[in-house]
Amino acid sequence: MTNGLRRTLFRRSELVRILSETHPDIQDPKYDLGEQLGQWLELPDAMMLFSVLSAEDGSPTSSAQPANSDLPAELMRLRGTLSDAINNDGMFHATTEPRSAPTAPRIPFPIPTPKATARSTPDFAPIHRYYLAHQREMKAAITNLRANARRALAATPGAGRKLAGLDVTFEKSLSAREHALLANIPILLASSFEQRYAEHRAAMADDATENKTDPATWTQPGSWLDAFCNDTKRVLLAELELRLKPVAGLIAALTNAPSHATA
Repeated sequence: MTNGLRRTLFRRSELVRILSETHPDIQDPKYDLGEQLGQWLELPDAMMLFSVLSAEDGSPTSSAQPANSDLPAELMRLRGTLSDAINNDGMFHATTEPRSAPTAPRIPFPIPTPKATARSTPDFAPIHRYYLAHQREMKAAITNLRANARRALAATPGAGRKLAGLDVTFEKSLSAREHALLANIPILLASSFEQRYAEHRAAMADDATENKTDPATWTQPGSWLDAFCNDTKRVLLAELELRLKPVAGLIAALTNAPSHATA
């Protein structure tokens, strides 16, 4: 595998691929990651990063906690819990013909209602709030596990301890940019929502015998809203995997880090 292909595979994410299906203008980045990172970091961030990289590998600090061997299992449980929540919440439970679900939704997928006129696009705002609620849930759960993984790495000598320091620096420096970028995802979904509904309206013109203007029909399997609901689930699951990458990398490094033993 060439370096160019290896770099392309590294840049390509499932989230970008899914979003680019309906937004062709979304493409893989053409810049060098190192150069772009230099532009993103402010001077205090760069100085902190230099300090971490320049620090000598030493013994763990006395406050560092020992490595947690349960972290890989915790990562697996967290991925499963959040994935199940996305799949279960992204189903229509209170409909005339409900689909079976294992448990009641914690954050029910909202059924939009028509606006003032019959031909205007239904209100996307409740779905926007639904997506943001899942983003907050993912961030809170993953941030906690990431902190635990860093503490475990800080208890190892050498490269593991330095990696924990680097992760702290990058999280502080890039969290605002990450938040801003991920906040654009529901905005992109809004245009997909409008496109789905426009296709539904076009189909109605050719099928005047069925009353598809009734919102009760929108939750039926095969409806335009059912298709959009599936779109939303795919994007949320892809975002979940993207958010899990840093903590998954820390835990993978932890499994290969030498254990610290005191004399």
